[in-house]
Amino acid sequence: MRHVAVFSLLPFTLFLVLPSQAQMVTISPEQIGQIFCIGSLGNNMAPVEALLSPDLQSVIATAWEMNAGYEAAHPGDKPPLGDGLPWRSYPDYADDCTVGAIADDATRTTVEIRYAFKDYPEANYVDQIVLAPAADQSAAWEIDDINLVDALTMRTILAGAFAQSPIE
Repeated sequence: MRHVAVFSLLPFTLFLVLPSQAQMVTISPEQIGQIFCIGSLGNNMAPVEALLSPDLQSVIATAWEMNAGYEAAHPGDKPPLGDGLPWRSYPDYADDCTVGAIADDATRTTVEIRYAFKDYPEANYVDQIVLAPAADQSAAWEIDDINLVDALTMRTILAGAFAQSPIE
């Protein structure tokens, strides 16, 4: 009889030790800023590219296609994306990159990216990565743009680069 009692409790015991349903790990805005800084300091933005919104990925792909067209039409000339993508306001290598203030509004979050130069502190500047909620809910946030100095953004620079250098 005692065996029956043990066996009747077994399913309940197994139920208690079953693993709980796995929850998707989300990356916080601060962590996205840290990844951005690591990529910037390491001169490897591949980890950042994985965090881009599909729309920004499309804008960048179109810009690279237009850049290739410009190179084909103007061999030997420096193409509009000759210095690469405008990930930051200035292409000069910064000694330090840190995450600053994070601001939320109803549709987006901005994360300050603070660039510093050890030998030239007067050249320090702040950009902002613009995060939007992920459309496919696979992650909490996606990078949708970068606010640069002088009221420019990555998107406006890419659009303007080809407006000034039409492909013939």
